[in-house]
Amino acid sequence: MTQSTHVAAAARPAPSYLGSLTALTSLFFMWGLITSLNDILVPHLKSAFTLSYVQATLIQFAFFGAYFVMSLPAGWLVEKLGYKLGIIIGLAIAGIGCLLFYPAAAAEAYPLFLGALFVLASGITLLQVAANPYVTILGPPRTASSRLTLTQAFNSLGTTIGPTLGTRLILTSATVGTAAEAALVQKPYLGLAAVLFLIAVVFVALKLPAIEGSGAAGATEPRASLWSHRHLVLGVAAIFVYVGGEVAIGSFLVNFMADPAIAGLSVSEAGGYVSYYWGAAMVGRFVGAAVMWFVRPGRVLAFNAVAAVVLLAVAMLTAGDTAMWCVLAVGFFNSIMFPTIFALALNGLGKHTGEGSGVLCMAIVGGALVPVLQGYFADHVGLLHSFVVPLVCYVYIFYYGLSGHRPVSKPAV
Repeated sequence: MTQSTHVAAAARPAPSYLGSLTALTSLFFMWGLITSLNDILVPHLKSAFTLSYVQATLIQFAFFGAYFVMSLPAGWLVEKLGYKLGIIIGLAIAGIGCLLFYPAAAAEAYPLFLGALFVLASGITLLQVAANPYVTILGPPRTASSRLTLTQAFNSLGTTIGPTLGTRLILTSATVGTAAEAALVQKPYLGLAAVLFLIAVVFVALKLPAIEGSGAAGATEPRASLWSHRHLVLGVAAIFVYVGGEVAIGSFLVNFMADPAIAGLSVSEAGGYVSYYWGAAMVGRFVGAAVMWFVRPGRVLAFNAVAAVVLLAVAMLTAGDTAMWCVLAVGFFNSIMFPTIFALALNGLGKHTGEGSGVLCMAIVGGALVPVLQGYFADHVGLLHSFVVPLVCYVYIFYYGLSGHRPVSKPAV
């Protein structure tokens, strides 16, 4: 290659991915909104079907269980068909899941709701597996974390709007305890289905860049097993307990704030306050992204985990309004945990990065299991003291941020 060719290549402007990133951001917003609606479904269907706390948390079990079951098939599908087609199929499956809420409500059958949630979450799993790595690929590697944090901030915007929207459309006192209560979900989820199908049509028309995934710089030795990376294995556990703790808290917020020993709010009033929990996470993501320009991510993660532990401990010791605001404030410190753990766990995996990402997505199944465990405690020791379950989750995250995320040093040659 001649010198003039080198100069021309250097002068060539970098491709602009603004349009593609904007479209992808809409996906993060939508699945955030849909996921946070589960926090409204838990108390709503608990009342409609007269469920125990454990039975009500099967909503989260069905939803987040799909991540464990579908992550590897979704990864295979994206590898075979590409990012764009994977996103379109994911949107279509999620839309079908929303449509299934209509017959589930008409039949007044709780198991059918769980089946609809599994189908809906299977589509969102495919969206996550396709969109998360695609965002990191669309642009320079040095700004990948910044791009992913920004798009996830819009995910938090969706989780903030979702509970407020769900409270207004679904949680009403007029039909509490009646069979008609189940039917209140029909129109909202038909609307979500229409939006998802519309976004799918938009993606069909979009010309997204065809970019091949590649191993990260600084690849590890070819013979190294994925599971030989201690920081990845510990990171899988960290993702499991983080998602589990975050979802468990969100699942019980409405019933927690409606408890006379806490705030004594009506169900509809409490539903509105759930947005504070998710909105705090959105604010925290912007703040955390700025802080991590100057402070190591592991230290920020450890600090946030300690703050969450202290807030939950104070809540359990005090009850009343203080407990309510302490639990809501945990959302702010949740903010940076998922992207930070994800990035720390993938550090230095090289050619194993894609495989490691798939395993981390499977660990989102924590959102299915931890809420059920807290539900068991809520049924047996009381709702307030059941928050010891997410507290223990944050203790582990503190350990991971402090030292567990550090790759084992290679012996000197």
